[in-house]
Amino acid sequence: MTVLKFRVYLEDDSGVYRDIAIKHTQNFQQLHECILSAFGFDGKHEATFYRSNESWQRGREISLAKYDKPYRAEPLLMAETPIGNEIYDTNQHFIYEYDFEKNWIFYLELISVTKEANPKTVYPCVTRAEGLGPQQYNGSPSLDEQYLNIEKKYKLDKSEDVFEEEPENEEEPEDEEEFDEER
Repeated sequence: MTVLKFRVYLEDDSGVYRDIAIKHTQNFQQLHECILSAFGFDGKHEATFYRSNESWQRGREISLAKYDKPYRAEPLLMAETPIGNEIYDTNQHFIYEYDFEKNWIFYLELISVTKEANPKTVYPCVTRAEGLGPQQYNGSPSLDEQYLNIEKKYKLDKSEDVFEEEPENEEEPEDEEEFDEER
């Protein structure tokens, strides 16, 4: 079964991203839920994907629901649309818009295609996370919580001494004097 890996990042900050692996048979609603989870957002707002090109122009819409807004063409529904059906290029792009009032815009780029899924992996899944994600609402989740998660992930808590102290060596090595004379 083919696995697609997307790099997902905010419109304004490509340094903060999540890589998400998903089977080509899974649908856009599953991808939507994985993106929200990866960035720590709730699922309480409207959302839509747009098929896109490298210039980030919005194409066909793949929406969570049919919203009360004008459409150029009827949107596809996320729950009914397998991701593999919307891949037309090995460098496929999508735009993901979440919470139409706050206007969270994420860019998705297809970065790899693997022919075989790992049988031990539950898809979709985040395979890489870089940077601290944005706060969906003011004050939540707090930066303190995000830093605590990083400390736990990399075992940076103060209880462990990461660096060992070097033993003091009172005698200088004899070879050093010989090296200085040769210069």
